[in-house]
Amino acid sequence: MENNASHARDRVIPHRNRLRRFQRIPMRFVIPNLVTLLAICLGLTGVRFAIEGHFDFAVYAIIVAAILDGLDGRIARALKGTSRFGAELDSLADFVDFGVAPALVLYLWSLHEHRSLGWFAALIFTIAGALRLARFNVMIDDPNKPVWSANFFVGMPAPAGAIMVMLPLYLHFGLDMANDHAYVPFEIVYVLFIAFLMASRIPHFSGKRIGRVPREWFIPVLLGTIATLLLIVTYTMQMLIVLSLAYLALIPLSVRRFLAYQHADDVAAAHVEEGGEAPSTPTSSAH
Repeated sequence: MENNASHARDRVIPHRNRLRRFQRIPMRFVIPNLVTLLAICLGLTGVRFAIEGHFDFAVYAIIVAAILDGLDGRIARALKGTSRFGAELDSLADFVDFGVAPALVLYLWSLHEHRSLGWFAALIFTIAGALRLARFNVMIDDPNKPVWSANFFVGMPAPAGAIMVMLPLYLHFGLDMANDHAYVPFEIVYVLFIAFLMASRIPHFSGKRIGRVPREWFIPVLLGTIATLLLIVTYTMQMLIVLSLAYLALIPLSVRRFLAYQHADDVAAAHVEEGGEAPSTPTSSAH
């Protein structure tokens, strides 16, 4: 009798495993991953455009990949379709789109003029992107992070790094600057500088908590957003130059704000050790 029962259980367990393999996955999990895969396709298509000499289209492809990278996580959260699989796929997509693709585009554009040195700069940028993404994945589950740390990225984010590092291309297409061999050493230095910002621990504003606008500012913000989008569509390369320089100019401000939060935490900790009540930390509304 016991043998018959054990044989029956053995038959049931593989049957359950087969059923588990064919369980249906809701579309709310599928859609964000499709967006991520589309971003990978665009990043690699940007490399193809560069190989074919269409560097302006290569820039557009990587920019759109960065936009999709910002959307897939928000779509997943809106649909309640976040998953560990999606997070891992997004990280791999970021490495391809913002580590490998920009480096190859820049090498094909101008860095190849200095052969080994140009390739060295491209490799360093790709490695910095990989290190940046690995550190982000490790730190995202850190339980000891202060609440205000969500206002900052540690190091330049990979999508921002990909957009910033292509500034030489924006200058060429936006200001009709020649792709001159004499500029390549400066481009190599610039690529290494962006790689340093990505691999460093220099804080950058994240902007993740920017989502609510005071009622009295709604119309001006709406008008400014529409005007900015129209300018980007009409004068794409020129606006990319302006936005890139503005982003770089914000780095000292983000460092200053980060240090203000740290100082407030240190003061609060010292106050608690003295037996007092901890003062409040500066709010994120200052952003």
